[in-house]
Amino acid sequence: MSADAKPDPLASGARHELFHHLFDALFTMQLNKAALRTQALALRAETKSGAAETFAEHLANAGLAIAMRFRPQVASAYFPLPNEPSTLPLLEHLARAGIKTALPVTGKRGTPLVFRLWRPGEPTVKGKMKIEEPLGDALEVAPDLLFVPLAAFDRAGNRIGYGAGFYDRTLRQLRAMKPVCAVGVAFADQEFPGIPNESHDESLDYVLTERELIDCQAHRAQ
Repeated sequence: MSADAKPDPLASGARHELFHHLFDALFTMQLNKAALRTQALALRAETKSGAAETFAEHLANAGLAIAMRFRPQVASAYFPLPNEPSTLPLLEHLARAGIKTALPVTGKRGTPLVFRLWRPGEPTVKGKMKIEEPLGDALEVAPDLLFVPLAAFDRAGNRIGYGAGFYDRTLRQLRAMKPVCAVGVAFADQEFPGIPNESHDESLDYVLTERELIDCQAHRAQ
């Protein structure tokens, strides 16, 4: 090293220590997310069928009110899995109101979702995740109002999904194209005081539960 050269503050041992600190922090965050996901899904699984049916009806009415407020060109919702709040009544309400409706199609891991037009009553096919999807010849669209599934959330709109990151990539892509509104759908018991947030995570604009509509943007502004 020349007399004028300055020592590298991250040389050898320091760089190694920094790497392990970052790795440990990331690993701890992933562990926390996994634990929260497990806890939230266990709570959701305890929901009684009557409460789930009541929430589905509330979601249909409150979701339609949100759509009437934002006037989307296309609204998307997920096809419900067991224990997820059912969006099928909501999709029926939206379609009857003349709003184009779509379902997500799952592609390769690491890619965004694709959305295809679908109305209740039209045929579906099981996709790669064993979830019902529109047929392959249905028109591909880019929704501007999305009703998003989740495992856990907080009032700032931070969300834990099911671990594959599809909705984070999808929302990032859509938000780069145009204004979109993402509404998380969950039971109130899936709320936690604080959800770990990483740089690649996309926040929700609202969360709709059986009790209330949470304005996550307002909470983030506080």
